[in-house]
Amino acid sequence: MEGFITYYNHEHRHSGIGHHTPASVHLGTAAAVHEQRQATLDQAYGKHPERFARRPAAPPLPVKAAINDPAQRA
Repeated sequence: MEGFITYYNHEHRHSGIGHHTPASVHLGTAAAVHEQRQATLDQAYGKHPERFARRPAAPPLPVKAAINDPAQRA
């Protein structure tokens, strides 16, 4: 179980939190990852805009990530 939890929190990118890992969101590194992703997408678009139907954008940063959010249970 420990191996699964480590994978789930530190390696698996979740679509519900902008394809970030829960650890990245929790530890506050998601903004830096998001900026790097967008820079990479901008660079790819700048070199070959013909490959894209529209300018690519990194998924938005999650506003809040929670499981069993206490605010929703109240």
